[in-house]
Amino acid sequence: MDSRKDAWEMLKETSRTFYIPITHLPLGLREAVASAYLCMRAIDQIEDGPQLDNSLKEKLLRNVSLKFQSEVDGSTLNDFASAFSPYQDQLEDVTTRIGEWALLAPKAIAPRIWDATAAMSERMAHWASNNWKIETEADLNGYTYTVAATVGLLLSDLWAWYDGTQTNRVEAIGFGRCLQAINILRNHTEDLARGVDFFPNGWSEEDMQMYARRNLAMTEAYIKSLPPGPVLEFCQIILTLSTHTLDALARGEHKLSRSTVIALVEQVTGKEK
Repeated sequence: MDSRKDAWEMLKETSRTFYIPITHLPLGLREAVASAYLCMRAIDQIEDGPQLDNSLKEKLLRNVSLKFQSEVDGSTLNDFASAFSPYQDQLEDVTTRIGEWALLAPKAIAPRIWDATAAMSERMAHWASNNWKIETEADLNGYTYTVAATVGLLLSDLWAWYDGTQTNRVEAIGFGRCLQAINILRNHTEDLARGVDFFPNGWSEEDMQMYARRNLAMTEAYIKSLPPGPVLEFCQIILTLSTHTLDALARGEHKLSRSTVIALVEQVTGKEK
């Protein structure tokens, strides 16, 4: 089995937003970001899985966290397969193969990705245990920190590892929160259908749009501070797709078409994809 080849196929299958910019990254950094994305996607699928009850989600997420916390050199990461086997028919491939994704990154940075995955998984378990009870903006900030701002901070660490790029970590948190707010807007109807509402009490879609745009402003500031190079291009692609998706949602559209995504990427990179 060629895990590296399978990872690119899984990435393409599970992400419209991240697949193209990740493939534009140079070797080494590309594998690190792909590993981080797929590990986070794996636990996200546990959190969102409609076929799993909350108690099972909490159990699985805590087990994932503990497994990563106990890891030393990656030699036992394939043990995830046996841990998931009783629930194989309830979990997606991206989840059951999390051990493979965790081994994609260069050894020098992989433990940082495992640490971030462990922290996020533990925090997700908390939210599953209280059925994602979000009543105030503070609650929303807590949730978006758990599932997205943590990713913004991890990306900042990956940039620093790769070429020494330093970023404003407060703005990195805003970067993650912006992306998650857009996801919340996109999936609001589906989330309500499964009994989960990520909108604070009394909030409308306009309120969530404002929340997303406040964090979008932080994202713009974050990106302006980056030097020319692959990290800047990656973040510019994400910013461009996020801005246009937010505008599309405000118009009542659910998502950007693939042709629009490709055109926007070419606009940023000057390359045909």
